[in-house]
Amino acid sequence: MAAFAANAHGQAGTAVQRYSHVAVSPDGKRVAWIGPLRTTVVVTGVFTVDLSPAATPTGVPLTDADSASATEVAWSSDSKRLAILATTSRGTPALYVMAEQNPPARLKVIQGSLHDIRWSPDGTKIAALYSSADEQANSPVAATPRDTGVIDSHVDRQHLATIDATSGEIKVISPPDLYIYEYDWAPTSNQLIVSQARGSGNNNWWVAKLTVVDAATGEVRQLTAPTHQIANPRWSPDGSTIAYIGGLMSDQGVTGGDLYVVPAAGGTPRNLTPRLKSSISSFSWTAPAAVLAAGYAQGSTQISTVDMRTGAQTVEFTGDDHVSVGTNSGVAGVSASSNGEVMASVHEGFSSPPEIWISTPGTSRPLTRANAGILSPIGRAVTVKWKSDSFNVQGFLVYPADFDATKKYPMIVQVHGGPSSSVKPAFFEPDSYEGLESQAGYFVFLPNPRGSYGQGEAFTRANIKDFGRGDLKDVMAGVDEVLKKYPVDGSRMGIRGWSYGGFMTMWAVTQTNRFKAAVAGAGISNWLSYTGQNGISEWMVPFFGATAYENKLVYDKSSPINFIAKAKTPTLVVVGERDAECPAPQSFEFWRGLQHVGVMTQLIVYPDEGHAFVQPTHIRDVRERTVKWMDAYLKR
Repeated sequence: MAAFAANAHGQAGTAVQRYSHVAVSPDGKRVAWIGPLRTTVVVTGVFTVDLSPAATPTGVPLTDADSASATEVAWSSDSKRLAILATTSRGTPALYVMAEQNPPARLKVIQGSLHDIRWSPDGTKIAALYSSADEQANSPVAATPRDTGVIDSHVDRQHLATIDATSGEIKVISPPDLYIYEYDWAPTSNQLIVSQARGSGNNNWWVAKLTVVDAATGEVRQLTAPTHQIANPRWSPDGSTIAYIGGLMSDQGVTGGDLYVVPAAGGTPRNLTPRLKSSISSFSWTAPAAVLAAGYAQGSTQISTVDMRTGAQTVEFTGDDHVSVGTNSGVAGVSASSNGEVMASVHEGFSSPPEIWISTPGTSRPLTRANAGILSPIGRAVTVKWKSDSFNVQGFLVYPADFDATKKYPMIVQVHGGPSSSVKPAFFEPDSYEGLESQAGYFVFLPNPRGSYGQGEAFTRANIKDFGRGDLKDVMAGVDEVLKKYPVDGSRMGIRGWSYGGFMTMWAVTQTNRFKAAVAGAGISNWLSYTGQNGISEWMVPFFGATAYENKLVYDKSSPINFIAKAKTPTLVVVGERDAECPAPQSFEFWRGLQHVGVMTQLIVYPDEGHAFVQPTHIRDVRERTVKWMDAYLKR
């Protein structure tokens, strides 16, 4: 076991171990995963196991690479080979192939970046999304390169490439001017369906088109150009149909919407699930006329079989109010055998740490117990439901860790980002925002207002041209519901959020004085100036209907800076120095505005951080500062 990164853990309360990738073999006989395994200690790496209750998981050591560096695994269609994407000891991506029970062999070292590996159905190639070393895109949530010199002189590229499963020869097959976001093989292995756009990859996902690419020649044929965002294109087993998720999505990779189909020969997309009261986040074909779909449903995770002729949905599994399922971190989903009868997913909840579960017809059981004995650091969590306008809204309320029923407590409202996203049950770390706040004696309210996933497209689309207005109404109606039913002191409430949640925090303190403290993380204060500053400029148009230069008024009515004179709430403003999604000048602008109207405020700019912080000291500092700021105004 020396090839694995071993970390011994004690009893309850120690660090939780996470699973990053889970994959069932197409024949349903084996499971592979990347993450922990508990033996005498907890080890991290790539593991496989036969799906027999008595089977013992086996570690997969890699040549010149730590198995814990693996990021993806993929089974061949005949279930006999497993492809593994990892990083060599020299820091370069490498592709490994394990055949049957033999040790994996290194197939190819990649100069550049590689991800989303998929075997061709005939098993002769492995496709992937590839960027050469000088083309690698800067993730929109990473620290952006500093803007000096000729701007836009570097256009990031991501290609569709194939790797010969025998020789390791890599071949870029997509046209050089296309940025490829997602793809899938045709069952004949001679074509692939891709979502693509021209220009910067970070900017143009929201206007991507569906295109067929010839696997041999690279010739392209546009299939359709939907007016909505598209994700997860998948080719049907009989080759006749392309299915994809379509909807209003604010962040690449944070998927939710309806299920659409379009003939593989071309035509007009058809919405199969227009009346769906949930949001599909991923799916896989299990028959020529059926898919297994996973998604969000009123705060829980739902797995369903969808009839691809009629759109009829048969629910296979609904996580209760305290369990969510996924196949990798943060994404609702399930890995299934080719017929859909065997499913594997990571289950976690407010009080249950993540573990892999296996489901077969009539049975469901945990496969792993790496986190056995680890207790949640938060108080109990309950579901809250309320009415706002015509909507039935939902959220969660986390109790203080040391709750005393004879006392009333302060409360912090956390508004999620997106806005197209959803709060779902999760096992919070002791040093997470929720963990620190619950341990510090706060109720933490986590609402899913209009604009969120989980109640169908009409609910997700309900904040179009209305940012901050209807969704804040939903949040405040939820606050009132909590005050009616739980021991919360309404005179000691704070609000915080990051990204769109940071905008909502800035907006809230200019619209109401009910909050006595606020922390606005990576927010947006002025939609007009933001339009010229951010690195993901196309995302706003589907929500506002036009650019800020074409219809300034619709942006002005949702810009917190235009209402700054109404602000009275002490507000901590925090942001990464090199944030491309919500640039630091937006935080400066709001901070200056608060200063000018005499509101207690402080601005912290974290050096070299992007939209998602990566330096542990900064992550810890911003969370601890948040609690201290709330304490200063809510515990007087």
